[in-house]
Amino acid sequence: MKKLIYVLVILCVVAAGIFLLSPPKTVAKKKTVVVYVSEDQVFSEPILKDFEKETGITVRAVYDTEEAKSTGSMNRLIAEKDNPQADVYWANEPIRAEVLKQKGISTPYFSPNAKDIPPMFKDKDGYWTGFSARARVLVVKKGVKEKPESIEAYVQPRWKGRAVIANPLFGTTTSEVAALFTKWGDEKGRAFMVALKQNKVAISTNNGESADFVAAGQYDFSLVDSDDAVNRIRQGKDIVMVYPDQGKDEIGCFIVPNATVLIKGARHPEAGRKLIDYLLSKKTEQKLAFADCAQIPLHPGVKLPPELNPISEIKAMPVDYAEVAAKLVEIQPFLKSWMGL
Repeated sequence: MKKLIYVLVILCVVAAGIFLLSPPKTVAKKKTVVVYVSEDQVFSEPILKDFEKETGITVRAVYDTEEAKSTGSMNRLIAEKDNPQADVYWANEPIRAEVLKQKGISTPYFSPNAKDIPPMFKDKDGYWTGFSARARVLVVKKGVKEKPESIEAYVQPRWKGRAVIANPLFGTTTSEVAALFTKWGDEKGRAFMVALKQNKVAISTNNGESADFVAAGQYDFSLVDSDDAVNRIRQGKDIVMVYPDQGKDEIGCFIVPNATVLIKGARHPEAGRKLIDYLLSKKTEQKLAFADCAQIPLHPGVKLPPELNPISEIKAMPVDYAEVAAKLVEIQPFLKSWMGL
């Protein structure tokens, strides 16, 4: 009898140990992904909420402030290089994604959802992939005869004092100036910037303000992002949108895609890859096309609102975004001097 009791006690201890070492499935850790976001929160947050609902993966998002747009998240990722806190970076343009590649902060990922995205809008080594782009377009006041069709209109005598451009030290204007330097060479790029001053081109604080100046009739045209133009067209403003430099021998329209980046040493790499797949899907691109950000899908065959042209019908400026990123850093002293700083 004592032997039987001893055996039962041993069995109970073993069973208790097995139970303690095997917690119930109901307390399993929930999947999480941490994403740093430069795209405006009003547009990016609904996409991330839909991802949560559809996958059950909890999203912890850290959004850039308006004051530190694009650079805030990038600088944070650089500071956290040796102890990464983010899994994914959703950049609102590919220039900062290139900086992260060059600093060894990102890691390659070739998403299956990226195969139909044109090669120029993704890193050949897989360090970033573009989606849902803005085009750099001209907004022109209605009623203007012989509308400008090239960014070189800025330096033509007939437009002297009649055009405005956003501060070239910030945002997509900086990126486009850097792109022009890579396409034209430094000599022509500097000459163009000098000619802007000589032609009395006005400087605004940002693209939205430029578009508003044209809509109010203060200037005849400006170079802005396509979402700035579409928003004002939808509001019934007296402007039209022109995709610049579409002629056979012209340089094309500068395209600024969003970019997805997988962070090296991410704590939740599997969830990070799933989020990237979701961002690069046709469904996400269609949502962003019909949102107020009016972004242009890079996948073929995605439904578009009437104000936008499909990417296949836009002559894009052929650029290497890595070269643009390097040139952007290189010309900063010149641009500061140009602005009188």
